[in-house]
Amino acid sequence: MTKQEFLSMNDHSLLKPNLTKAEIMDGLQYAKENHCASVCINPCNLDMAKEVLEGSDVKIGTVIGFPSGAHTTFTKVAEAKDAYARGAVELDMVIDIGALKNGEYDDVYEDIKAVVDATPGIVKVILETAFLTKEEIVKGCELVEKAGAAFVKTSTGFAPEGATVENIKLMRASVSSKVRVKAAGGIHTRADVEALVAAGADRVGVSRTKAIAAEF
Repeated sequence: MTKQEFLSMNDHSLLKPNLTKAEIMDGLQYAKENHCASVCINPCNLDMAKEVLEGSDVKIGTVIGFPSGAHTTFTKVAEAKDAYARGAVELDMVIDIGALKNGEYDDVYEDIKAVVDATPGIVKVILETAFLTKEEIVKGCELVEKAGAAFVKTSTGFAPEGATVENIKLMRASVSSKVRVKAAGGIHTRADVEALVAAGADRVGVSRTKAIAAEF
């Protein structure tokens, strides 16, 4: 993997709630200058992202129902519509984790489907694998594909564990080639990225983009 291959499959993450405006601006400029796949930014900062990234090849992404997933479907849909109207074309939504663990599969499916149908944007569905059994991960993947989402994603980055090679392999095996897999959370080094990509990740979500890029 080359440095640019890494950057072009990376969603540069700017989601930490304590980031200052100056830090967010710096991150947006870095993503723009280095042709990252996208930025993943909190909804309140979408206007800033749109201004900085206007005319660039970097897609604007944001988060829906983040980070707990415990929002109502109505709220998630409203967030998605508002975010898309303000320039976000990639929407990383968190499932109702408790509902999946309860076996309330219809509710999980309807929640995902409502967000998928709300806009023409690309929806990436976060399972938060740290809280799930292997069987629940497989079921979550199946529901994501059934609902028509573009990606299944490991983590928010705010749970006790992020992406692992084992879970990426499991997720890749649990969806068809129509669904892509995003690894996020706990990705600290070039070796981490390369291992996750080898396991089947099509996209990575990284906050330490600069540090990893410096390893190439």
